[in-house]
Amino acid sequence: MRVLMAAAGSYGDVAPYTGLGARLREAGHDVALATQETFAPLVREAGLDFRPLPGDTGAGGGNRQLMRTAAAFVRKLGAGLVEAAELGADALLLSTTTAPLGWQLAEAMDIPSIGAYLQPTHPTGEFAPVVGGGRSIGGPGNRALGRFSLRMADRVYAEAVADLRTRLSLPRATPGAVRRCREKAGWPVLHGFSTAVVPRPADWRDGLDVVGNWWPHHDPDTPLPGPLEDFLRAGPPPVFIGFGSMAAGDGARLSELAVSALRLAGLRGVLQEGRAGLMAHGDDILTVDEMPHALLFPRMAAVVHHAGAGTTAAGLRAGVPAIPVPVTADQPFWASRLAGLGAATKPIPFKELTAQRLAEQIRCAVSEATFKEAAGAVSRRMGAEDGAGHVLKAVERLG
Repeated sequence: MRVLMAAAGSYGDVAPYTGLGARLREAGHDVALATQETFAPLVREAGLDFRPLPGDTGAGGGNRQLMRTAAAFVRKLGAGLVEAAELGADALLLSTTTAPLGWQLAEAMDIPSIGAYLQPTHPTGEFAPVVGGGRSIGGPGNRALGRFSLRMADRVYAEAVADLRTRLSLPRATPGAVRRCREKAGWPVLHGFSTAVVPRPADWRDGLDVVGNWWPHHDPDTPLPGPLEDFLRAGPPPVFIGFGSMAAGDGARLSELAVSALRLAGLRGVLQEGRAGLMAHGDDILTVDEMPHALLFPRMAAVVHHAGAGTTAAGLRAGVPAIPVPVTADQPFWASRLAGLGAATKPIPFKELTAQRLAEQIRCAVSEATFKEAAGAVSRRMGAEDGAGHVLKAVERLG
């Protein structure tokens, strides 16, 4: 079967689909991943066909600016998805970001599609919407906020969906109408996170399942870079500090803050440059570029990160405590989950981050055994799950 996966956004929004695609390819399927050009090397290294999508998630700003930026981003994605699908597909696997666009393609091409989500976006009474970091306000309130969140997303996709339906000669329909039609039909969505982190809400409809993570593809036999391996062997396990694709242009301040926090805590550190541009070197500090968390995190004493879905899962998989510093979007949700599991210290909102506060939380995470014990317990539960295997079974049922 020719399977076209579509994912877009930051590294953490895309990388897990390389491992999922590799699993499908190993089972004999012809797999392509449509995503942004910057991720082409990841896709090809996994042995997948790369199909380019245009666009960049862009910079931040106020709520209105974010809405406009997101709307422009998905409008470009829509046009790119049509071109990707025209190269051939028997089935679509759609991420949270690409699903509202992919539905139009599935309708026009008359092919089946499945949701492969990294976030729980469907309304539930058990927690507030993941985007926005709102605290639970009880069942009815959470469900109302969840429905409102979907309507706001519909607004972001309105122009893109209108463009697509015109281009594909489909009758006019709003994103909300298309979404409700899919829901009524019980469109299947498999969620790629662990039930140990977010149990399946009891009030979700049939067809919405939590199956376990699918992990970024990497060669487990690939060694860490020599300088990093030498650094790790030269002393006790260090603390990882990285903010992924967050905090662009804030590298100088964050680097100084990270170094100060590590020195105050009396611990060694590995900084990941990321989009922020973290950079510091010394006998007790090393800066690294992008590399598989699956190889790096098990060697750490603790991990300081922005609490993106992928990084959160990688830290738990490694069984190491976390110090979450959420910045935006779904990150406060995952940070709260980490703390609730006992696998992380109390989250530090990015805007409230100081060297002293970070040092205190690092010391706490490293010195108190309960954090590592809790992370280890979640890691063992994750190890018993096979998220990619569940997706493979769902895809093969389509044939």
